[in-house]
Amino acid sequence: MPGQRPEPGYGAEEKHPREPRPEAADARASAAPEPKGEGIHPWRAWLPLAVAIAAMPLLAYAVTTFVLVPHLQKALRGAGAAPAQTEAASSKEGAPAPASAHRESVPLNKLLVNVAGTMGSRYLLASIAVMGSGSSFKDRIADKEPQLRDVASSILMAKTIADLEKPGARNLIRGELLAGFNNILGDPGVQEIYFTEFAIQ
Repeated sequence: MPGQRPEPGYGAEEKHPREPRPEAADARASAAPEPKGEGIHPWRAWLPLAVAIAAMPLLAYAVTTFVLVPHLQKALRGAGAAPAQTEAASSKEGAPAPASAHRESVPLNKLLVNVAGTMGSRYLLASIAVMGSGSSFKDRIADKEPQLRDVASSILMAKTIADLEKPGARNLIRGELLAGFNNILGDPGVQEIYFTEFAIQ
């Protein structure tokens, strides 16, 4: 109608645009990218782990140097002092020295035996040193030498090539010889046995 103002939104341009709704403003604000200077950088997340890895060797070195090594040194000093004090006390009292101070060595040389299971084609050559204590140890070994050599030969000739090549074979044979020798002597007079020669041919 002439003279009547057109209502906004019905073909007439609005002279004053509408105010934006609050909800739309919030949505635009949340969609806007954050400034680059804010947030946690990736290297900051790894910083505690890097510090821990760097500090572990230092901590281990400090514990070893200032805790473990002094403790071990103190323990070793204490262990070394105890036998010295015992020996000093025994010498002051006039007691005899320990049996290990009077140990004697008697050789049993050239024990030659066939290796079991080889039809006489392989043989073992061994020489041993018998260690024991006591003033009459050498005389007792000399008196029983034939029996001792016989026992040693019997033990050695029962071994096969596989037995002799096992790890720790010498220690096993040494234990058998020790038991056999002490059985012949009638007491544990033999304390150690050492192989001075041990050859398979």
